[in-house]
Amino acid sequence: MKNFFLNGAAVTAFLTLCAGHPAMAFADAPDAHPASDHEDGSHDEADHDNGQHGGEAGDPHAHDHDHERALAPVIVQATRSGRRVQDEPIRVEVINREEIGEKAAMRPGNISMLVAETGGIRVQTTSPALGAANIRIQGLYGRYTQLLADGLPLYGGQAASLGLLQIPPTDLAQVEIIKGSASSLYGGSALGGVINLVSRRPGDEAEGEVLLNLTTEDGQDITAYGATPLSDTVGVSLTAGAHRQSVRDFDDDGWIDMAGYERWTARPRVFWDGTDGSSVYATLGYMTEQREGGTLPGRTVPNGRPFAQDQDTERLDAGLIAERPLSDAMSLHFRGSAMVQDHEHRFGTVLEDDQHESYLAETSLTWQGDRTNWVLGAALQTDSFSSDTFPAFDYDYDVPGVFAQVDHDFSELLAVSLSGRLDDHSAFGTQFSPRLSVLYRPGNWTIRGSVGEGYYAPTPFVEEIEAAGLSRLEPLSGLEEETAQTASLDVGYRQGPVETSLTLFASDVDGVTELEAFSSIPGGTPDRVRLVNQDGTTEIRGSELLLRYYLGDWKLTGSYLYLDASEPAGPGAGRQEIPLTPRHSAGFVAMWEQHGRGRLGFEAYYTGEQRLEGNPYRTESDPYLHLGILAEITTGPASWFVNAENLLDVRQTKEDPLLRRARAPSGQWTTDIWSRNDGFILNGGVRLSF
Repeated sequence: MKNFFLNGAAVTAFLTLCAGHPAMAFADAPDAHPASDHEDGSHDEADHDNGQHGGEAGDPHAHDHDHERALAPVIVQATRSGRRVQDEPIRVEVINREEIGEKAAMRPGNISMLVAETGGIRVQTTSPALGAANIRIQGLYGRYTQLLADGLPLYGGQAASLGLLQIPPTDLAQVEIIKGSASSLYGGSALGGVINLVSRRPGDEAEGEVLLNLTTEDGQDITAYGATPLSDTVGVSLTAGAHRQSVRDFDDDGWIDMAGYERWTARPRVFWDGTDGSSVYATLGYMTEQREGGTLPGRTVPNGRPFAQDQDTERLDAGLIAERPLSDAMSLHFRGSAMVQDHEHRFGTVLEDDQHESYLAETSLTWQGDRTNWVLGAALQTDSFSSDTFPAFDYDYDVPGVFAQVDHDFSELLAVSLSGRLDDHSAFGTQFSPRLSVLYRPGNWTIRGSVGEGYYAPTPFVEEIEAAGLSRLEPLSGLEEETAQTASLDVGYRQGPVETSLTLFASDVDGVTELEAFSSIPGGTPDRVRLVNQDGTTEIRGSELLLRYYLGDWKLTGSYLYLDASEPAGPGAGRQEIPLTPRHSAGFVAMWEQHGRGRLGFEAYYTGEQRLEGNPYRTESDPYLHLGILAEITTGPASWFVNAENLLDVRQTKEDPLLRRARAPSGQWTTDIWSRNDGFILNGGVRLSF
């Protein structure tokens, strides 16, 4: 296994490059953090409009935003250090509240669009029948992405693919994104990166918001947020939502192209801030959903039989964060969470009942000095799965670990962060995950570089199994952990109304788990699958380019992503592109906004060709273009919005059927989704603030 983190020559060359090069990393003002509209560790504020980074402090065209940023600098939670985003050696992209509000008007029911339009991130559909999706960061598989809420794994150590579609953005204050291995911070579930959803805190006065939304495809959303202080030290908030979507069969083949669902969510939160600097945060969450896919009543798949594919989900979670100062510089921290999620799946005639559980207990000491900060802690994380239908796949992972992080500012220009975590995994033994990050900020330039290593503990739930179920999977045997080495270099520049940035990144992943088809009858057609570790290294190389220009009340953002992602093709067969990974993708967003009046925006996204695997109709996808328009006008406490998505009416089933001619060895009846499959959609509604 390659080890470029511990390779002395590589580290020396990397540090030399960082110490004498114009900088980068979407970051703060005046450092460059060009992205779309978030911050990425270079600016004081984040706006992320097109899926890259954006918004920074000091923007002369941001009107009163500059003043707000000066009063309320963006503090990053995901790195544990409590530093301002522009001071973080680790590159962190931050999507701010303003951008979240914009995306909530486009997709009020979940956070998929919020993260999908971020540079280097792709929301990949994993179950065409149910619409499930996961988050791929810089070409890495979605199962490597850790989804957190206020730094807690409230959605599990490995969030299910539907989890992304069950989280409304209503009560979010900001979203923090770390790309590349973050196992040194959060263990094996963060091999590819971290997305941390940070909640809004109650202010000095009571406030509330209600959003109503309707779509042309018979979808309805209502979300509500309320917060109030109960005293000088205690505040509470409550978020609730109800969401509904009717089933849709766009090509009239009897197979549901847009899954139907009914979902209810609720999340109360309590915040306490003591006079001595102590604080406590506690939350409970509940979600229930019934989702329907597969064949319509009376219709069949190609074998002449009906095939319903449904999933009922019920999730309950709880989280607690506490902090107590021990001195002016030292504090004691505790984090704990628990999550229980019950599923009832239907795959044709097969019913699968199962339960996922995840628990975390963590304590740490932090020291914040004038130039040096450090964190030292210990954690115990437990993840388990139990199936009433297929108990052979039950697992219990207990992972005690210790971690440390040191941040040191050598000068106003140069800062370094070094972190490491040692886990004792109950199934995969001792795992060490280091990460080194460097920040260099000469003038209007910002440079960030990171190298890191991490691991992932395999489970049965690769993307294909989440889509097809466990009925055709052989019990797991002989699997080893998946390991990765990641590196990135970000160079950004900002001058007046212009921001630009370039990111170079690379990942090597060893032991990737993949499905191998075989026949249950000697010499027969493959009708079952097993999970095996890939023989060889998956290699990903890529770059992100962003350019943003502010013109009065207009903000123009262009972005481009290049990915060279390959995997071993088999013994003696060389290498091949990773499926569903476009080599070229690009975006352009133009947004006009005046606070208190409204906004008008246009977006265009290009997705290039992708290699397809197991598709009976083609081996390579067509490129496609997505266009959208958003308009919102504010009158008093009401903001009326209308959003048109997919103006060109792109739909995969216009090109090929979604149904296969025969069932895949994994049990899946559909091809993969490589394009959009919803066609043109118009949604509109009103947001009431009080």
